[in-house]
Amino acid sequence: MEKLTLTTKWDKTFPKSDSVEHCKVTFPNRYGITLAADMYRPKETGKPLPAIAVCGPFGAVKEQAAGLYAQKMAERGFITLAFDPSFTGESGGQPRYMTSPDINTEDFCAAVDFLVTRPDVNPEAVGIIGICGWGGLAINAAAADPRIKATVASTMYDMSRVTANGYFDAADSPEARNEMRRSLAARRTEDFRIGTPALGGGVPDELPSDAPQFLKDYFDYYKTERGYHPRSLNSNGGRNATSAIPWINFPLMSRASEIENAVMIIHGEKAHSFYFGSDAYKKLTITPGACNNKLFMVIPGANHTDLYDRTDIIPFAAIETFFDEHLNQK
Repeated sequence: MEKLTLTTKWDKTFPKSDSVEHCKVTFPNRYGITLAADMYRPKETGKPLPAIAVCGPFGAVKEQAAGLYAQKMAERGFITLAFDPSFTGESGGQPRYMTSPDINTEDFCAAVDFLVTRPDVNPEAVGIIGICGWGGLAINAAAADPRIKATVASTMYDMSRVTANGYFDAADSPEARNEMRRSLAARRTEDFRIGTPALGGGVPDELPSDAPQFLKDYFDYYKTERGYHPRSLNSNGGRNATSAIPWINFPLMSRASEIENAVMIIHGEKAHSFYFGSDAYKKLTITPGACNNKLFMVIPGANHTDLYDRTDIIPFAAIETFFDEHLNQK
């Protein structure tokens, strides 16, 4: 594995819990990229425990929402792993700040590799949580990997759909996509000529006067003390400007109907992204003989970013119940 330099200080956007143990770990994915993760474990455990890998939001790092979810679920009795995806945060991979529907799905499966081979983890009781764009990736990973016994997608985006079609499918036409392809092709030509990939920009440092509400919500999380992190793409320069290329042609939800194991989709009632979760749920198929193994939970009054860190709104008790039932531990 490539050698990573990991910070030893607590640099999360949330306070450290006294009821769980925390350590840094690394593991490789199938493409040879080394991923960095924070592992959270309940104190004084005996038998092997159920485990959950967590990632997201898209453009965030493990020190933000993913780590919060992981720590909260560790407090509830699970071994959890909040990881940075390939090319991002403390994880390896070049060039930096790239995204890939294939490699990022593999990142989830690599986290499962790591968990199922640990002696303190029950290998038959591993689940995943994906937040925002990683909610869609979590569903794609669940469709690819039956070792994932239960999946939670929280405030999810379908990144392939929003990239190819625009918000609310407003740019869903061959003409609009071909125009975007031409722009991206010109950008990659220039990147090759210069030798350094350009960044696409994260959440703006100053909001325009006509900013839509969802951009204001993102600003309130990524650009303020509430959620800012120096390694977060959304808090700073954003992803590689050509990152959109593979997502345009990649149907992320194409095999969602074939997932046999449990899936729970959670969305805020007022989230601009609500339609992603609602439509993804419609693609799921309830497994014959499996009770409540496909769920859609709506959080009244919540917007998209409320489910990043609002611990008074995020339904951790319901998430615990879901994993307890479908990881068959309690």
